[in-house]
Amino acid sequence: MINPSYPLTDLHRHLDGNIRLSTIWQLAEQYSIALPAENLASLKSKVQIQQKTTDLLAFLQKMELGVSVLASEQACYRVAYENVEDAKRAGLSYVELRFSPVFMAKAFGLDIQQVVEAVVAGCKAGSQAFAIPMNLIGVLSRTYGEQSCMQELQALLTTKDHICGLDLAGDEKAFPAKRFVEHFTLARDAGWQITVHAGEADGPDSIHQAIDLLGATRIGHGVTAAQDEKLMDFMARNEIAVECCLTSNFQTGACTNIDEHPVKMFLERGMLVTLNTDDPGVSGIEIADEYQLAKDSVGLTPKQLLGIQLNGVNASFATGSFKKMLLDCYTGVS
Repeated sequence: MINPSYPLTDLHRHLDGNIRLSTIWQLAEQYSIALPAENLASLKSKVQIQQKTTDLLAFLQKMELGVSVLASEQACYRVAYENVEDAKRAGLSYVELRFSPVFMAKAFGLDIQQVVEAVVAGCKAGSQAFAIPMNLIGVLSRTYGEQSCMQELQALLTTKDHICGLDLAGDEKAFPAKRFVEHFTLARDAGWQITVHAGEADGPDSIHQAIDLLGATRIGHGVTAAQDEKLMDFMARNEIAVECCLTSNFQTGACTNIDEHPVKMFLERGMLVTLNTDDPGVSGIEIADEYQLAKDSVGLTPKQLLGIQLNGVNASFATGSFKKMLLDCYTGVS
């Protein structure tokens, strides 16, 4: 369970995977977009996963419906702003929101640079309005190929001072990390931190590539690291964090049984484990649900869960006095 006495983070949270059902409905009405649903109740079954999907790509298709109503930059601004409000409502002390401008732009052919600017502005306004510190992570949608990702990167770099890191997401098997070395070299040169989706839909080699070739200091999901003891030990020694998302991993089939999720193994090997929501709007969850699952299904102890809360601060891309303030809250915790 979450300990309310200490800071709570969510470091792996896609804002384009967390579009409110009511917002999807209202934007569809505003822009005269047909939806495969007659009302909000039936829309829920189209957007949210009820049990699980067949694989990662089927999971991603659920996200498509949400972004299908982003017909303007104003819509993108609204979604970004509401995501910050949702983070505040979830009780988060700090949140890192990630987004793919190409994914958000594609339904209506929006200008990806304007999408980036709208998301940055929406998040900034939300952070001020709801008094919650946050950072933005840009996502390259690998599924669309290297050239599209380079265009996406260039659009993100136009507001580089408002973005703290870069991620690579999408079809992990068909588009391995080794195809995106140039992109992540540019990102590191810009001073960004690196987190990469790896070990979710492919094996340990995908994680090796993310670390060795792209410079990742955090791994999104990383489930298949459990198949490689040397890799787990390397990640533990070098404090390469793993962004665990229990519900999402079950829904995509990355983990067939939550009770057997390797998060407990990761902790026992000394890895820097964090708990996160991934796509709360698609999964129909919030951060509290992840901690509850970790307690009830995986069997993590209160001490382990508190350690994960602390890990969320340590692994965050927050910097300076703010990060120190969060860490100071854990003084004396062992």
